[in-house]
Amino acid sequence: MAALGTLVALAASRFSAQAQDLRPESGKLIATAGLMQIEGAGGGGLAPWALITGYGTQDAVGANVHGTVVRVTDFTLSTFGLAVGLYDRVELSYARQFFDTGATGRSLGLGGGYQFSQDVYGVKLRLFGDGVLDQDSWLPQVAAGIQYKVNNRGAVLRAIGARSDQGADFYIAATKLFLAQSLLLNATMRLTRANQIGILGFGGDRSNAYHPEFEGSAAVLLSRNVAVGAEYRTKPNNLRFARESDWYDLFVTWLPMKAVSATLAYVDLGSVATRKHQEGVYASIQLGF
Repeated sequence: MAALGTLVALAASRFSAQAQDLRPESGKLIATAGLMQIEGAGGGGLAPWALITGYGTQDAVGANVHGTVVRVTDFTLSTFGLAVGLYDRVELSYARQFFDTGATGRSLGLGGGYQFSQDVYGVKLRLFGDGVLDQDSWLPQVAAGIQYKVNNRGAVLRAIGARSDQGADFYIAATKLFLAQSLLLNATMRLTRANQIGILGFGGDRSNAYHPEFEGSAAVLLSRNVAVGAEYRTKPNNLRFARESDWYDLFVTWLPMKAVSATLAYVDLGSVATRKHQEGVYASIQLGF
């Protein structure tokens, strides 16, 4: 009986040690998990960064869930998603977007409250560099990614001149973190044929080619729990009926704890679906490890 008790104790001890190894590790510095970009990738609100989402290091897995609402003059864009970072090397993401035309839908001939939705599937691969550890080098962390998007309104999109209701964006991002200055800088180059990030389809009667577009971010950590920053994103012009404008935002992020972040921003989307001066508020909540 004593031997059996000893055996049970050893088994329990071994199981406890294995369970400890299976716990997700949150070894990265606070705020280095980034935010969740409106298309689901880890980064800023508008632009993906080269950083892999989550707080997992090279020996662990990290993940985030998020909800984001962008409310501008005539429209509302809501995004909900999940992203997983694998060993600080690969990021897998999914986002579901809802674009509500509100009362403006009637004047556009779609009907009041007409809604577009879009699924975005993303993969990001860190190519080289380490945003945290390479502090003695000017070399940034660099990653490449793909976002495949599927819109649910094919007939309407073709009627306004779009060539397709689905398409892929390809991007490469370079992110440099200056820990001593609490500063993050990011530059992303995206190849895309999406109209309003795919909400209005892909390609158009004006152009069906891929266009290189720039996305940039800058953020400063004012304290352990508060960051401020700005972003800018250029856009293609594929549709004759609706010229696109570049986007920008000014944001503040609060991190009450490592696993939680809340972001509030002023955002200017310019002209969207023939409606000019689309500016308003971006709000996002993110939970993760």
